[in-house]
Amino acid sequence: MQTTLVVRTDGPGLYEFTTQAQAFVREMKVTVGLLVAFARHTSCSLLVQENADLDVRRDLEAFFQRLVPPADSPSMDYLVHRLEGADDMPAHIKTALTAVSLTIPITTGRLVLGTWQGLYLWEHRSEPHRREIVLHVTG
Repeated sequence: MQTTLVVRTDGPGLYEFTTQAQAFVREMKVTVGLLVAFARHTSCSLLVQENADLDVRRDLEAFFQRLVPPADSPSMDYLVHRLEGADDMPAHIKTALTAVSLTIPITTGRLVLGTWQGLYLWEHRSEPHRREIVLHVTG
């Protein structure tokens, strides 16, 4: 009861995958259980976030950009790992501050999400990427 969801990103931002996760849960015909989502990467993360107001996602992105600026910013001159560009090590830091896995309860065959909650892959890198999220259902 597992699948891998591919999310193609075109730069930093939040990419919602709630619909795909819910469809997988329906396919598995699990009435009560858990969905575990796991990102197979170290420079993106997963989160549950508001899916109604775009400003929430913009503000979150702006906050993390201020908290962890690119490696070429003077405040980040202590960073050593720069092999893949100025966004590489900051992406790893952002991932370390967030999460690469989520666990969501399933009740009556549906994800138990609040009214305004959605599941997101949060891309921290500037270049497009092909991200894999392993979805696993227990029940």
